[in-house]
Amino acid sequence: MPDFDLDCRNLVKRFGTFTAVDDVSFSIPRGAFFSILGPSGCGKTTLLRMLAGFAAPDQGDILIKGASVLRVPPNKRPVNLVFQHLALFPMMSVTENIAYGLKRRGQRRAEITRAVGEVLERVGLPDAGPKRIDQLSGGQKQRIAIARAMVLDPAVLLLDEPLGALDLKLREHMKIELKQLQAEFGTTFVYITHDQSEALVMSDTVAVMNAGRFEQVGTPEELYYRPATAFVAGFVGDANRLQGRVKAVGDGRTAVTTESGLELIAGPPSGPVRTGTAVELFLRPEAIACGGAPDGAGNRLKARVEDVLFNGAQSRILARLPSGDSIEALLPQTGAAASLKRGAPVTLGVAPEALVLFPK
Repeated sequence: MPDFDLDCRNLVKRFGTFTAVDDVSFSIPRGAFFSILGPSGCGKTTLLRMLAGFAAPDQGDILIKGASVLRVPPNKRPVNLVFQHLALFPMMSVTENIAYGLKRRGQRRAEITRAVGEVLERVGLPDAGPKRIDQLSGGQKQRIAIARAMVLDPAVLLLDEPLGALDLKLREHMKIELKQLQAEFGTTFVYITHDQSEALVMSDTVAVMNAGRFEQVGTPEELYYRPATAFVAGFVGDANRLQGRVKAVGDGRTAVTTESGLELIAGPPSGPVRTGTAVELFLRPEAIACGGAPDGAGNRLKARVEDVLFNGAQSRILARLPSGDSIEALLPQTGAAASLKRGAPVTLGVAPEALVLFPK
């Protein structure tokens, strides 16, 4: 058996003079949850359409289970697709929706009944078969859409922003459910999204896409803690962004002066720099210690609270530095920062390693 369920090699797709997908290659091992994350217009939906067979690449090859599918029509490919709006048939019952593809294949009624019953059990809705689609909750519709796709036993399941139409609370719940369903079926999922939280929570591997190319492919932890490019650092997670120039480099440290005159010590740069190099600095709000750096190490920035943004566990402050820079910092959940009100002075501690630096 091939090592990869899906193997894409040097895919290119152009629309006139515009290149939507630009020399993209990746391989997905059996049973993996692989997400393609990027902003609108980055090329991720075009890439998905090529995988599904709705668009043909201008260059490159797509292999599923080791066999090229370039000349295989969409309805003959061993893939299935779940859309954002699910496309369930409202005039059919749950059982009829799930059985539709099996009937089109010409399977026997007894086989269809058994397969539908099994897949409803696996998605946790064993008694939903007789229900109409309008009798289901949003989360149940999601699971039925997955069941309808999975009953056909695809080698790869393609999911095109399937949580986009759900409300926030249900979307958070369905992230966990989708991850559990993928583990239950053991099928390779390729998930398209612009929502970094969805990609980070559910995926084994994430590809960050920008302007038709993959900027970085890695585990969620790698993308978050070790971004390879400035785009990944700014797109994955929240970050304060500062512009500056290198003042000195040595001993694993980089001294930087920002455009506003702020003096900072950062860790080693992500790329070659020398004195005078223009750089971008990224600093995550959760990496800032309100009240000073631990053990007195690192940068200690005097600031004044400009605003308090209460959001439960994600509560933050906006702090204004004497240089004029505005910094967003996550508040600790211990209650120690309860006294930080608008206008209060605050010391922000920033370890050099928390400042990720890229040459511009």
